[in-house]
Amino acid sequence: MSDHTIFQMFTETVSKFGDRPAVGVRKNKKSSLSYLSYDELMAQVKSARAGLAYLGYSKGDRLALMFHENRVEWAITDLAAQSLGIITVPIYGTLPPSQIIFYLNNSGSRGIVVSDNKQLSKLNGTESELIHLKHIINVDTSAAETEFENIEIIPYSTLLTLRNNDENELDLLSAKIQPNDVASLIYTSGTTGDPKGAMLTHTNLLQTCDAVVGDNIADVNEHDIFLSFLPLSHITERSGGHYMPLRAGSCIVYSLGLLALADELQNSVRPTILICVPRFWESLHNRYKESLSKMDQRTRLILEWARQTGEHCVELRSNQKKVGSFLKLKHLVAEKMALGKIRQKMTGGRLRYCISGGAPLGVETARFYLGLGIEMMEGYGMSEANIISLNRPGKQRIGTVGNLMPNAELKLEADGEILVRGAGRMVGYYNSSEATAEAIDSDGWFHTGDIGDLSKDGYLRITDRKKDVLVLSNGKKVAPQAIESMLKQSPYISEAVLFGDNQPMVVAIIAASMDRLKQWAQEHNLAVENTELLVKDPEVLQLIKSEITSTTQNTADFEKIRDFRLITNQFSVESGELTPTLKVKRRVVAQNYQELISGMMRKS
Repeated sequence: MSDHTIFQMFTETVSKFGDRPAVGVRKNKKSSLSYLSYDELMAQVKSARAGLAYLGYSKGDRLALMFHENRVEWAITDLAAQSLGIITVPIYGTLPPSQIIFYLNNSGSRGIVVSDNKQLSKLNGTESELIHLKHIINVDTSAAETEFENIEIIPYSTLLTLRNNDENELDLLSAKIQPNDVASLIYTSGTTGDPKGAMLTHTNLLQTCDAVVGDNIADVNEHDIFLSFLPLSHITERSGGHYMPLRAGSCIVYSLGLLALADELQNSVRPTILICVPRFWESLHNRYKESLSKMDQRTRLILEWARQTGEHCVELRSNQKKVGSFLKLKHLVAEKMALGKIRQKMTGGRLRYCISGGAPLGVETARFYLGLGIEMMEGYGMSEANIISLNRPGKQRIGTVGNLMPNAELKLEADGEILVRGAGRMVGYYNSSEATAEAIDSDGWFHTGDIGDLSKDGYLRITDRKKDVLVLSNGKKVAPQAIESMLKQSPYISEAVLFGDNQPMVVAIIAASMDRLKQWAQEHNLAVENTELLVKDPEVLQLIKSEITSTTQNTADFEKIRDFRLITNQFSVESGELTPTLKVKRRVVAQNYQELISGMMRKS
């Protein structure tokens, strides 16, 4: 358990690594990186601390942070808030105004820090609905058209100049904050209802970095470069990509976003550590397969031989089997001929650790990265319990989310539901004693709602969400997430959502990967101008059917997909079909495509 607060942790790091680079930023793709040292970052944090104190913020007040992208001002504000005991409320910048209002009102936030005028504009016309809000602090320096009658808009640069306390007084306030004080409200993604604010203490939020750095789960140190891409509102990035490097004295470089990510990984940043969701790792994997198909036959054969050799070694190790001498020799040759070159091209050559979280990582994708010699570490966590388990470097077991963190406890209910408690578990849900009592039992166990199993040597495997399990009319139970993950291994399938609860069979709504599908169609002399007609073309439907058959060939007969509908629409946060962490909201997809699903069921 952590015996320090977030600000104390940061202060300790500054005392050790004051002159080392703490954060790297750039305005756009054409500009070069500029850095703030730990000493310089601390100076900015103390300026923001003084500004917040000047505005009257004190221990227990709530301050929301709404940024469309990761940037240094998020880190500065968070650290400044933690130094005063202010409870931060991260809000995803992709959310629509109605949900933003819900977060601000539910949390009772007195202020909100926004990254730019676009985020500010979402609050246009909402003043009468914002019950508690008094300040909007805008990082954007350009003029904004938004005006409010009773809410003060303060430029971020101004915040850093406000002061009515001397530094010693503020240091005394910081020293009074305790590790078990609530530090943040992180709202659940809302896959099964309205979001709820998980109350997380300093100890909760430092659980992961204390375990990894303090207990040497992985070698994270002051020489590492983290590329910060996942939203800082996400518990995985907050714990692993924000507090972790600040604990270890590493450097954080803030990504310019999805369109820049591949270049940042391979060229402009070349990080040593990157935390991302499976969707990105799968996309990078698919991009490699596409580039492979364009190479000459000799090169392609060499690369495929090397990859298969690497994957063979990984598969044996994952199954606790010995790698023989001849295979070791083959692997040495494969490494020299190809694997090192592939890593250099795909990841910039410096990437030591890849961490995948937020959703299940496909087995094929995990095997691919590990086979290349890239330390892919899949883990498991949630807003309410921080990081629960993690595959350790060199000890990964494919298809699992690794072993428990040292300060976490776990047990399985009779139905397979995972229960956890320990240093990462939340205090409860904000302003919701009923939801808290439902989630945390009298013995302190948090009921995750996830179904899983635990191997004899402690590897955890997630099989599904408790509320997502499909119970067919014949009583058979189908865990859809594993099958959906298999389907997304197809380059022609972007998303797949299974249905069949109380029905005689399993059916699927499949979102086509339109770019790849159009390419395939052109190669087969099919018209691609009208996408709605394209996804109904018999040849296209036969292609998708064969992809479904091949990717799910190892499923039980009752788990087989008996019918599907192919759609052109891509699921998105804006349409409500994805959470901000890119999880599919099954109930929303069911509502949006009710007619298609009913049509398939009527045919059964």
